[in-house]
Amino acid sequence: MTSNHNLPADAPEFQIISSLRFDPDLPNAVTQYSDQRYPEPRDSPYYLLKYHRDRLLKAAIEFKWEKAIEFLQKDLECFTRVLDTFIPDRHKAWRLRIVVDIEGCCSIDVHPAATWPLQCMFLPASFDIHTSLSPTFPWQLFVDSQGTDPSPFTTHKTTSRNHYNAARDRAGITSPMDPKEVLLVNTRGEIMEGSITTVYFRERHGGENTSQWVTPSLDSGGMVSASRAFALDQGFCTERVIRIEDLVDGEQCFLSNAVRGFIPAVLNLQGR
Repeated sequence: MTSNHNLPADAPEFQIISSLRFDPDLPNAVTQYSDQRYPEPRDSPYYLLKYHRDRLLKAAIEFKWEKAIEFLQKDLECFTRVLDTFIPDRHKAWRLRIVVDIEGCCSIDVHPAATWPLQCMFLPASFDIHTSLSPTFPWQLFVDSQGTDPSPFTTHKTTSRNHYNAARDRAGITSPMDPKEVLLVNTRGEIMEGSITTVYFRERHGGENTSQWVTPSLDSGGMVSASRAFALDQGFCTERVIRIEDLVDGEQCFLSNAVRGFIPAVLNLQGR
């Protein structure tokens, strides 16, 4: 078995993963809600498919998993054919977790996807419009009470997720269905990301909000996520270091992941 480079000797065994929504209605939603900013293949039921393959490849390269690199360097059509073999019913929506191991073997955990407004899967036009899409919006966003050390396990999504689970426990988030999220903070006091999402704040100049969104820099230790890469590529946001003292209680922000898309949230600095 190939060794895991860039990791301590006592690092746990793990696989690299990426989670996304499979939805047969997604191609129609692309036509209805999106402009040309949504990436190819625009007719795919797999949300942001290319970005998931690319993030898995970056992780495999980071960990020097040669067989996984070989598998993930194949073209997108080949990758799609592998995923297709795991879909039990192409007429239904599914929540997928792609799992790739050190030997380049790929499997997918498949679960029914909750009904969700597909307009959320696209770059938001405004906070108010997105907030109107679901009675659970906006989510409550908290800040973790403890710092997290950045590592390859925070840069890349893997099955080693104890640091995220611990942050959710401290914030009192007991279910993935709770309309709540917690921000991880590194030991330098910099915002990394949410426990299951990327976060976006309004850029401020002179204490005033602008129309530009910013997301934490990867230098702070957050994850290379598919929805984050999409938002950056399409100019929805820029990235910079964001410190705890930059945050404002009650400010409006967005969260994103590749299962739910873009979610409006309100920052709560008073605790749960």
